Amino acid sequence: MSDAEDVMIVLDESECWVLLRSHSLGRLAASAAGVIDIFPLNYYADGSTILMRTTPGTKLVEMTIHSDVAFEIDDFTDEEAVSVVVKGTAEWLDTRSAIEEADRAPLVSWLPTLKYVYVRITPTSVTGRRFVRGPEPERD
Repeated sequence: MSDAEDVMIVLDESECWVLLRSHSLGRLAASAAGVIDIFPLNYYADGSTILMRTTPGTKLVEMTIHSDVAFEIDDFTDEEAVSVVVKGTAEWLDTRSAIEEADRAPLVSWLPTLKYVYVRITPTSVTGRRFVRGPEPERD
């Protein structure tokens, strides 16, 4: 296999959401004052948005200053790899009804810390790729 078409498949948005719903750990890219940061975090994908919980700190400050964010998950086996990227707007949930709704989501932290702040990413784009893995071809 040497053609890019043979080894890379563009996923449609519904396939991306299936992958997002099947994972619980991703990476959030946020920026403020010209500095870009990437944070690993647990999340829940409901099929149209990404929900996360956090504590006051750098990522929350950055999302408050600049609400445009990117979120990414990936996975791989010996045969293939996948990547899904969500670009969108982060919103700090601050109404009682939004927080109560978020409390009902199956969002579980991997860390034994209390996280009281919910943030929801509303996508402006959802893209994904599936890659067939294999050895690099011989050079000419």
